[in-house]
Amino acid sequence: MARCTAPVNGHRTASGAAACPACSGGSRSYGSHSYPSYSSSASGGGIRSTGSARTSGGGSSTRPKWSPAGSSVAYTPAEVRSLTPVRTSIEPRLALPDLRDVFLCHAWDDRGGAAKELHDLLESSNVSVWFSEKDVRLGTPLLREIDKGLAKSRVGIVLVTPALLARIQREGIADKELSALLARDQLVPIVHGTTYEALREISPLLGSRSGLSTAEGTMANIAAQLAELIAVE
Repeated sequence: MARCTAPVNGHRTASGAAACPACSGGSRSYGSHSYPSYSSSASGGGIRSTGSARTSGGGSSTRPKWSPAGSSVAYTPAEVRSLTPVRTSIEPRLALPDLRDVFLCHAWDDRGGAAKELHDLLESSNVSVWFSEKDVRLGTPLLREIDKGLAKSRVGIVLVTPALLARIQREGIADKELSALLARDQLVPIVHGTTYEALREISPLLGSRSGLSTAEGTMANIAAQLAELIAVE
């Protein structure tokens, strides 16, 4: 019987396996080294393996533990690292009744633009969102309603835009919301139209929190990531 030329570590290349008298039959397991099984990604033809993927464009994607099998939502390794502590902190709150899934903190100037877009994308993914444009009734104290919204939400997200940075500097309502959110562990900054460097110059505390950025992915993908983050397994 022919002996494998790499019985310990296996062949590292297909050409090496082809040259081996024991492994040249075309098996996917070269010597004792088994290679992972790959299949086409459902989200655009990339190549996906168990636990991670590498797309045809060269980027990498990692599957977090809370993402269901077969999900087409893409994550980078950095995004998984950012969201994992948040998921851990909100897990005790996932089964609590009568809570909104998300509290959306945003600048007033973004209420009809980026904040509305994110709100609509989350709602279309069956995520319940506390959004001041619909949840603060005319004539009610704004700060008190914000306080109640924060207390009755599973996770807070801060949409960081140039308008929000300007509001923080002026210590407006968004700054008060942010102060309350920073006291909690359930906080995800979402940087849009600006950078973390600019955020850290104005709010080092918020800038120290890991989050998501539309420079790395679309707003739609971020909304899908958040929907998985707060889903009950």
